[in-house]
Amino acid sequence: MKTVSPVGKCRFCQTPLEHTFVDLGMSPLCQDHIKPEELNRMEPFYPLHAYVCDNCYLVQLEEFVAPSAIFNDYAYFSSYSDSWLQHAKRYTDQVAGKYPLNENSLVAEIASNDGYLLQYFVEKGIPVVGIEPSANVAEYAISKKGIRTEIKFFGCDTAAQLGEKYGKADLLLGNNVLAHVPDINDFVSGMKMFLKPTGLITMEFPHLLRLVERNQFDTIYHEHFSYLSFTTVEKIFQYHGLQIFDVEELPTHGGSIRIYAKHIEDDSKKISFHVNELLKRELEAGMLSLSFYKNFEEKV
Repeated sequence: MKTVSPVGKCRFCQTPLEHTFVDLGMSPLCQDHIKPEELNRMEPFYPLHAYVCDNCYLVQLEEFVAPSAIFNDYAYFSSYSDSWLQHAKRYTDQVAGKYPLNENSLVAEIASNDGYLLQYFVEKGIPVVGIEPSANVAEYAISKKGIRTEIKFFGCDTAAQLGEKYGKADLLLGNNVLAHVPDINDFVSGMKMFLKPTGLITMEFPHLLRLVERNQFDTIYHEHFSYLSFTTVEKIFQYHGLQIFDVEELPTHGGSIRIYAKHIEDDSKKISFHVNELLKRELEAGMLSLSFYKNFEEKV
């Protein structure tokens, strides 16, 4: 399992990466769509080799291609999926029912795609802004759905610009984006900056525990830079001054989790028993030991 890694250091804690999670050989980028006239041209392949950090247990791929190349002209429109739209509507009903969101609030979504989710907040009369780096889907959200959208990648610089322009967010959310960012520290730090003092963050992402249990190696591809356990995400958020106070397990994407986070200084939200329960379950599964990760390649 110990390898000589060309990757360098963990993208969260900067520990040298020495341990293979799974090496899937060479692969083209998943979002490359080859046209008939391009069939005889060379296609670039990149290593699909996931490492696990032996300090924070973040499973990760090396960044071979900048996100700007992957998400430049993005083929995936979230609204194509009726079941995903239903999932988004259930979420908006749930969060708007539980937290005080109204016409004076700001809901911001990172990686807002074509407005698939924010449209349901607009229906409730709650102001929104989307942050979406792919110009083609962002322009669809703006022109077809009337969703106010900034065409940008999210991080500290964008957070500062948005805070100046719109004020800070009461609800800051992101679905299936946390795994897509190569600079996870800049991303989470930006969320801290852009959140109101008593604001709420929710993030959904595929759960590494389910990936391992169900042998979901086909969900490992270059667009996903990180593969996330709840324990590791809690550590990353804590490092950046954010506290996860609740968590839900979801069936989406082969088994995901939705985290609820706040500023550490915010005493208005109580920590749910779900947090310690899931941390305990990951500990019992062995996720804080390298032996949990070293058997995965054999399984694959």
